[in-house]
Amino acid sequence: MFSKVPGPVRLADQVAATLSEEIESGRLAEGDRLPTEVELVKQLGVSRTVVREALSRLRNAGLIEPRQGIGVFVLPRRTRPLDLDAADTKAKVLQIVEVRRAMEGEAASLAATRATPQDLARMREALDTIDSAVAAGGDGVDEDLAFHRSIAESTGNAVMVSTVRYLGDVSRSGIRVTRANEARRNDFIEAVRDEHHAILAAIEAGDPEAARAAARRHMKHAAGRLQDADDGFWTETEDLAVDLGTAP
Repeated sequence: MFSKVPGPVRLADQVAATLSEEIESGRLAEGDRLPTEVELVKQLGVSRTVVREALSRLRNAGLIEPRQGIGVFVLPRRTRPLDLDAADTKAKVLQIVEVRRAMEGEAASLAATRATPQDLARMREALDTIDSAVAAGGDGVDEDLAFHRSIAESTGNAVMVSTVRYLGDVSRSGIRVTRANEARRNDFIEAVRDEHHAILAAIEAGDPEAARAAARRHMKHAAGRLQDADDGFWTETEDLAVDLGTAP
């Protein structure tokens, strides 16, 4: 039923994705019983530990249910929580950046009409802390995320705040790569700084269209810098697969 999974990296993720696709596509329908652990080990060519971890993830995601002495069964389809925890490759992070482009643009537009003086002060402070972190030898990742969060928070939209925070958290690996890549070139560093300040300037001016355009432009350029990053950055910064989270 299944083909062997290519190794050796993150086999549990690959097995979980394979089984999830079978369920989401309907090839494994509601009420169907999954093959036994032994059968999955043989079909997928992985260890029993990997199979168990993958099944545990599917169970936590509400896709399957183990029934004592009977087997593991596919649960009825329902609205399931968004799960992007495997955003640890360039392709996946770029996809998240595309989503963030729309979200960050709208957040900036709303912020331009809703931000209070206190909100604006927090945004300015967030930009200052990015500069301070970099000057102190840090990567500025957390500070970068805090700036984007401060924009979302100024909209007063709790759903937008949660979404921006979530997308940031699951693509932290991407921001580490882009900032490592940007650190090689002063023009990159200055470009990111200018883009951030352009977003804030438009919000402070109360210009929603300019704020939206500045935020979308920033995310577009971030994607370009991410594309430009040498593949070596994805291995050198590779606590990425473990420490996930945003692209600036």
